[in-house]
Amino acid sequence: MTTPNELPRLIESFFCTRLVAQRNVSGHTISSYRDTFRLLLVFAERETRRAPERLTLVDLTADLIGRFLDMTERERRNGPRTRNLRLTALRSFYRHALIECPEHAGLIHRVLAIPPKRCARKIVGFLTQAEIAAVLDAIDRGSWLGMRDYALLLLMMQTGLRLAEVTALGPGDVMLGAGAHVRCQGKGRKERCTPLTRATARVLRDWREHQTRTTPSDYLFPSSRGGRLSHDAVQDLLAKHVTTAGKKCDSLRGRRVTPHMLRHTAAMELGHESLETTQVYLDANLSMKEQILARTRQPHGRSRRFKPGDRLLAFLRNL
Repeated sequence: MTTPNELPRLIESFFCTRLVAQRNVSGHTISSYRDTFRLLLVFAERETRRAPERLTLVDLTADLIGRFLDMTERERRNGPRTRNLRLTALRSFYRHALIECPEHAGLIHRVLAIPPKRCARKIVGFLTQAEIAAVLDAIDRGSWLGMRDYALLLLMMQTGLRLAEVTALGPGDVMLGAGAHVRCQGKGRKERCTPLTRATARVLRDWREHQTRTTPSDYLFPSSRGGRLSHDAVQDLLAKHVTTAGKKCDSLRGRRVTPHMLRHTAAMELGHESLETTQVYLDANLSMKEQILARTRQPHGRSRRFKPGDRLLAFLRNL
């Protein structure tokens, strides 16, 4: 039987041992998983009329977890993606519980069998070459802020760095000699080195020299006070320059362009590490698709009609 203090012990070991000591997950993951468990325990208290500290693993059944996930959508207005993130956190915990409490394997496997909810995948937008040029041309490079914004947006458009990655860059993370590149720690703590074009390297060299003389900082693209740029600040400066560019570029007029769209823009130009992820970026116009198809080699083969060979295949065909 599960003792009253077993669940708190399991949750504590899950966060402190499994997530922090063994897997060394990020602070964002810890926060997300923590919020999931806070919501779950409050929900379980309401359902079982037992205080969280008195709950046991046996109380957190697959049925209760299912109702909890439904509640996040119904009462909290969470979408399927957020629901699936909650389920991911709980699955990670139950896999840990399976090691610590194998006597509850049946209950645990029923929870692990809960499937994620399917959701629509939105087609991601990107900027064309003309729109990229319009945004960059709209920036007044005669001021310190203009020089910073130009170098920042140009780097994001060319390399596809994530917003958190580019705002964390320091002056030493950009190598501008032979084989110019930018080095950063990306998602999943993977260190990435991304090559720079000559034009981008030249702009970054001028900006770094100017910044060193005027406002030395630990960040390559600091705020006006020398600290790290916030995500909202980058969104605001991008929106400002897009609005200015929209006066001359009709396709940008009234359009909402986000920092993440700059990453998609680079993905369209450079390709992507994952073929599955690249598929999300294929918001290409018809002419672009036709150009790609024209460069593909057509297979040399003859078509043949499929003929099921036995009753089982016939059964499956008629389903």
